[in-house]
Amino acid sequence: MRFGITAQGLETIHHNGNDKVVLKRLEEIMNQYEIDTIVIGMPYHMDGSSSERIEITEKFIHKLKCKFNKIKVIGIDERLTTVAAHKTMNFLDVDKHKKRNIVDTISAVYILEIYLNKDKTSIS
Repeated sequence: MRFGITAQGLETIHHNGNDKVVLKRLEEIMNQYEIDTIVIGMPYHMDGSSSERIEITEKFIHKLKCKFNKIKVIGIDERLTTVAAHKTMNFLDVDKHKKRNIVDTISAVYILEIYLNKDKTSIS
């Protein structure tokens, strides 16, 4: 049975290198919504190898797991999601000055859709 769940962008949290800001805002969001899983984009290179950002992302995932120990945290390959977001914005004829502000939100929606469309038993 399918429940017709759709992925929607809630907001983009700008951290400027400060994970505490992100963790605080995530806590506020989690108190507002019934969240049982956090999905994080993993920035692999196109050939599948680890990028420099993978280590930073993995450290952030560790912080999430420590702070929200009852929440499942899933890493999803985010390759080409930014490209897909730009294609979507081009298709929708989004003003080029607005693209910069929404590309991360659209990319995050694609990452969440990848997670929702995957066979849940194959995600670890």
